[in-house]
Amino acid sequence: MGANHAGDENGKLHVLVAEDDRGLRESLVRVLRFEGYEVQAVGDGAKALEAVSERVPDAVVLDVMMPVVDGLTACRLLREHHRLLPILMLTARHEVADRVAGLDAGADDYLVKPFALDELLARLRALVRRSGAGDGEDVLRVGDLTLDVRRRLAFRGERPMGLTKTEFDLLELFMRNASLVLERDTIYDRIWGYDFETGSRSLDVYVGYLRRKTEDGGEPRVLHTVRGIGYVLRVS
Repeated sequence: MGANHAGDENGKLHVLVAEDDRGLRESLVRVLRFEGYEVQAVGDGAKALEAVSERVPDAVVLDVMMPVVDGLTACRLLREHHRLLPILMLTARHEVADRVAGLDAGADDYLVKPFALDELLARLRALVRRSGAGDGEDVLRVGDLTLDVRRRLAFRGERPMGLTKTEFDLLELFMRNASLVLERDTIYDRIWGYDFETGSRSLDVYVGYLRRKTEDGGEPRVLHTVRGIGYVLRVS
């Protein structure tokens, strides 16, 4: 079951903040409301699960270390029932293993405390944009490529393409920026949301997967390499 990204009756996007530190929680509520979001705030993972069961938000900001139900457990439970719900995890832990644990639990992005509020806002905007929440473009079309963002379906002409979550997100990013050259660092930040080790080949691997799937019916290449910079989706 996916999230129902309807926002409130005024068109505001609804963000759930789950953070047990009262001072940080109140700061997040203030800044998010100032930015135009409708905000609901809770202090533990159990209340976060209860809140989502009553009303599915457009995004969740979820602290890892919380009482009653911890953030990782809450994240796993949310992901089981809300496959497309954008989840941004917060933690005081800096180790790579902790980042991996958060992502494996189903988080879309991971932010280490202390963080700049501007960075949190930027990452939240990216997650909401990537999920299609508040976006009137439910179906993207570039050339003979079609993406149904809400139903997570992809087609080349009439041919369906079975894409993984990361492949779909990557193709959506390219299609929303068709004909624009996207730098590698920009793609990593928008899709994976955390720093890769220098020399990571993950992006190249996924572009390879996408090329095979988009060209599987003998169609011409649409994902092109721009040497030394990144990639561009361009149709002739």
